[in-house]
Amino acid sequence: MSKLEFLSRPLVAFDPYNKDHRRYYAEYLEFRSWGKCPVRFICPEDCGHDLPGMIRASLIQWYIDREFGGSKLATIRSGHLLNTADQMYKQAGVLRKEAKALKSPRRV
Repeated sequence: MSKLEFLSRPLVAFDPYNKDHRRYYAEYLEFRSWGKCPVRFICPEDCGHDLPGMIRASLIQWYIDREFGGSKLATIRSGHLLNTADQMYKQAGVLRKEAKALKSPRRV
C-alpha cells in the first residue's frame, strides 16, 4: 500500500440515512467544493459519473419515502424489493453448493 493511499480520505457510499453524509452534501452546496469533506463518496457507473446528481436523486427519494413512507405504494415497493433480495439470496446459496461440489474431487 502506498503512503498516499494510507493518508487519503476513506471511500464511502453515500447513505441518505446518515446525517453526516447529508451534512457533507450541504457543505458542498454551500462552498461548491468537496475540500472540507472528510470522506470521498463513491459514484456508481450507472449514474454517469455525476456524483452531485446521484446524491440529489437519492436525497429526493429519501425525503419522499420519509414523508409518504406509510403509503400503499411504498409498502408494495419495499415488499417487492424484499422478495427480490430473498430470491437472489436463495440463488446465491444454490450457486455456492454447486461451486463446492465442483471443487470436491470425483471418485472414479
